[in-house]
Amino acid sequence: MGGVKVADLERLARAVIEGEAATVKQLVEQALSEGLAADTILQEGLLKGLGVVGEKFGKQEMFLPEVMMSAKAMQAGLELLRPHLEAGQSGAGLRGKVVLGTVEGDIHDIGKNLVAMMLTANGFQVIDLGVNVKPEDFVLACQEHQPQFVGMSALLNTTMPAMARTITALEAAGLRNGGLQVMVGGAPVTPEFASRIGADIYADDALEAVRLLRKAVGW
Repeated sequence: MGGVKVADLERLARAVIEGEAATVKQLVEQALSEGLAADTILQEGLLKGLGVVGEKFGKQEMFLPEVMMSAKAMQAGLELLRPHLEAGQSGAGLRGKVVLGTVEGDIHDIGKNLVAMMLTANGFQVIDLGVNVKPEDFVLACQEHQPQFVGMSALLNTTMPAMARTITALEAAGLRNGGLQVMVGGAPVTPEFASRIGADIYADDALEAVRLLRKAVGW
C-alpha cells in the first residue's frame, strides 16, 4: 500500500470523525477504484475514524448529535463497501446478526437508531423492528431471522418491565436454548436490572453495545 493510499485512508478516518458523509463517499469510491481491498478501507479508514469518535464521546469531547453525524457518515461509506464485503472479495463478511427494537409502550428511538447504525458500520446485519415492539413481535423476528443477538431499548421506567416480558416470551418459544443472547440498554436500565431479568449483556451506550457484541463474536 503506497503512501498516497495511506494518506487517503487518514483523510477518510478524519471525514468520519467530522461527520462529512459526502467526503466519505468520495474517498471510499476513490479507494475502491484504486483497487484497495474493501476490508482495508473498512478497518484502516472507517473504523479507525469511528474509534476516535468513541474515545472522544467517552471523554465528553464529542456529544450525541456529533456522534450521530459521524455514524451517518460511516454508514454512507459502508453502503458502498457492503457488496464487496459480502461477496468475500476481501475475506470479510457479516460479523453477526442482531434483531433490535425499542420495547412495547416506548417510542424513543434516538439511542436505538445510533446502536443500529454503529452495529451496521461494524459489520453486523441489523434487523431494526422500530419502536413500541411487542414481545411476540421480537419472538417472530427471531424465529424468522435466526440472529445471534436480540437488543432491546427502554427509555422510560414504566416500559422497562416489557424487557422482562420479552425475555420470558423468547424463553417460552425455545429461542434462548439455541444460544440467542439478549442485550438491554437505555437511560433507566441498570446492570442490576439486566441481571435480574436474565439478560446476557448490558450496554450503557451505543459504543459499549458495539464493543460488547464485537467481543461476543470474537472480533
